[in-house]
Amino acid sequence: MPIKTAVKTATKPKIVSYGYHLKYKICVSGAAETGLCSLDATEKAETLGREIARRGMILVTGATTGIPYWAAKGAKEEGGIVIGLSPAASKAAHLKTYHLPIDYHDLIVYTGFEYAGRNLLLIRSSDAVITICGRMGTMNEFTIAFEDKKPIGVLEGTGGIADSLKDLINTAHRGFGKVIFSSNPKELLDRLVEIIKEEEKKNNNH
Repeated sequence: MPIKTAVKTATKPKIVSYGYHLKYKICVSGAAETGLCSLDATEKAETLGREIARRGMILVTGATTGIPYWAAKGAKEEGGIVIGLSPAASKAAHLKTYHLPIDYHDLIVYTGFEYAGRNLLLIRSSDAVITICGRMGTMNEFTIAFEDKKPIGVLEGTGGIADSLKDLINTAHRGFGKVIFSSNPKELLDRLVEIIKEEEKKNNNH
């Protein structure tokens, strides 16, 4: 008598887009040393952190001092989630070698790739980038985001690289891409979120 075997019919799983269910990750990029920034730059960074948290988004930083730190402070005091990407390979190196803070963060990823490698991962981990003030490292993060065609918001009037980017983009003759400018933190975030949503709609229509 032949043995009957139960054969399960393999069903192809339905592909579902989870893009609209994931929290947006907004990177705040800016000077770790704020001496060159405008007097209200840290206040604006903190305001942005609060706004990111209020809207249920996640703040991503380079786990450093200065502008990103103030943004993290604002987000955490508003009950938000903050993720940091460190150039160090361990918590000990983060604290003792790089002399970077750990407060106001929920999670710090120790990349071990120093600043240049950290910057790449930081931008790739984010849905959009906001530039506030800034020096050479901020410029590096901006160019990575620009080449990756990330939505970028530049907070004007904060000093440093942020106030030079319009001229630099014009000089580069590459167009402005997805770079937007505003001196108002809330307006900048509003416009940036609109761009993210537009990009999601385009991707879901493919």
